[in-house]
Amino acid sequence: MEILYKVCCGLDVHAKTVVACLNQQGKKQTRTFSTMTSDLLQLADWLTTHHCEMVAMESTGVYWKPLFNILEASLELILVNTRHIKMVPGRKTDVSDAEWISDCLRVGLLKPSFIPPLEIRELRELTRYRSTLVGEKARLANRIQKLAESGNIKLSQVASDALGDSGKAMLRALAQGETDVVKMSEFARRALRNKKPQLQAALDGRLTRNQRWVLGDLLDRYEALESSIKRVEEQIEEEVKDNHDPFVDEAVELLQSIPGIGKRTAQVIIAEIGVKMEQFPSAHHLSSWAGISPGNNESAGKRKSGKTTKGSKYLREALVQAGWAASHTKQSYLSAHYHKLARRMSKKKALVAVGHSLLVIVYFVLKRRMSYQDLGGDYFDKQNVEQKSKRLIRQLEALGLTVTVEKRAAA
Repeated sequence: MEILYKVCCGLDVHAKTVVACLNQQGKKQTRTFSTMTSDLLQLADWLTTHHCEMVAMESTGVYWKPLFNILEASLELILVNTRHIKMVPGRKTDVSDAEWISDCLRVGLLKPSFIPPLEIRELRELTRYRSTLVGEKARLANRIQKLAESGNIKLSQVASDALGDSGKAMLRALAQGETDVVKMSEFARRALRNKKPQLQAALDGRLTRNQRWVLGDLLDRYEALESSIKRVEEQIEEEVKDNHDPFVDEAVELLQSIPGIGKRTAQVIIAEIGVKMEQFPSAHHLSSWAGISPGNNESAGKRKSGKTTKGSKYLREALVQAGWAASHTKQSYLSAHYHKLARRMSKKKALVAVGHSLLVIVYFVLKRRMSYQDLGGDYFDKQNVEQKSKRLIRQLEALGLTVTVEKRAAA
């Protein structure tokens, strides 16, 4: 095999230690370093002193991140998917792992994983934290709903948003010991004021003293989460506007031209894949990396499974949510695509397929730096017109009708 690097290093990363194997034209030196910052800086100095040309490490949990951040400032390095280098028989030790990584790196057998630039990774930290907070908020809302139902409070059956401003004010009054349903119904705002009689019946429940205390504590946590989400959204807005790459702010606007993608979803997509598409040779490579393209499992001419592969759960969640929103738009290609697929597969699978189409559109919007131009809701109706006309004629003839077809003159 052709030798690509005369001096290279393989790193086996753990929570407490990093095993480094320096490969100098086949001669190996192995050293173990602590994962403390001072020791990682010593590792960087050791590799720099020996003129290391390339460093490779496994993507082990989150342990690779601090090491990558420290080494990327002074060394060329790549991150490798553990699945690509672990399928090798033989001894299994930290030293042999590091040696195997260095051997594979030396002859170019390692495929680097995509790692976005530092400023995109910073944005990713914020968007993923926001996703975590939103998930916690949803779980807490369900907990409040269960507690209210256990006390026969039927607020959610009257108000479309039981935890809106009006609903929270009523629940807060209940937590504080209020029993006058007429007084509590006065907290209703806007259109909900027209439902005062129904609200009074819904608020006439039986909460115990401890249930009221728990309800108050849950409301405190819910409002604290709302404040945290608001703060992190402000920080994301600031990060997007002040990003080193000016195209990031423009990209958020461009992605919002796609049906189903709002500002939050656009921010998540950019935080996960970046704004430069040069690292993905095609839209299919991007879809495969994201784990939202159909799987490929075929043997003896039979396709066994089309299950999608593993990828970024944050990106997948954002694309599926955007697909659901796009399926409810009127006279759009993505809506027509969803309803076409939903006729022959489950709605969940159809949403994943629409999410895949969305990611392909995102790829070309970011690559060409142009707004999305919709194909229209009648796009599929214009395909295979002759076959469709024959099918419709057969259906009419099956009803006992004689059909005469005349082509309309072109306008």
